[in-house]
Amino acid sequence: MYFYKNTTVFCLIVLFLSVFVSSCKQTEKEEKETQPTSNVIEKPIKVPGFLLYTLEDKPVSIDDYKGKYVIIHIATTWCPFCNAEAPHLEKLYQDYKERNVEVMLIDVKESVELVREKLKDKYNLTFPILLDINGNVAASFAPKDVLPDLARDEVMLASNILIDPEGYIQFMSLLDSKNFDAELIQLKNKLDELL
Repeated sequence: MYFYKNTTVFCLIVLFLSVFVSSCKQTEKEEKETQPTSNVIEKPIKVPGFLLYTLEDKPVSIDDYKGKYVIIHIATTWCPFCNAEAPHLEKLYQDYKERNVEVMLIDVKESVELVREKLKDKYNLTFPILLDINGNVAASFAPKDVLPDLARDEVMLASNILIDPEGYIQFMSLLDSKNFDAELIQLKNKLDELL
């Protein structure tokens, strides 16, 4: 009888430890899959060329901004993180526009009317808002190895990209919901470092 009790206790301990170790490994795997994805530029890379249209149907090419620092924010109206950053983007634009810095927002797959109402008018945005109707321009910025199961344009939502006057991406932050930087502090720090 004593032998059976000890064996039962021993088996329960082994079972408990197996479950515990297995759950630790699963948690570790989940943490690796949700690691922060901000500041993904290790070395400057050439900005992909693009031509998009503003809400006023004016064509805008990234080449129009050569010789200037450009901040691109990729957004949608339904993205709460994008909406949280919008007033801070406007403030950044007002604070830096006299220092050779331009800001533009690229909205992905939404109509002119919706973007005008939910972004431009709601947040009184005075910098250009461009429409990426099919999401191809947003997708062209997406790092291939980040969140490979998502569509490339979705990876870029709520991202901020800093391009130098020579047309190289110096900074790119992707959405990191755990360490969300609505006030764009990291972006401003990099901009100040470059100016």
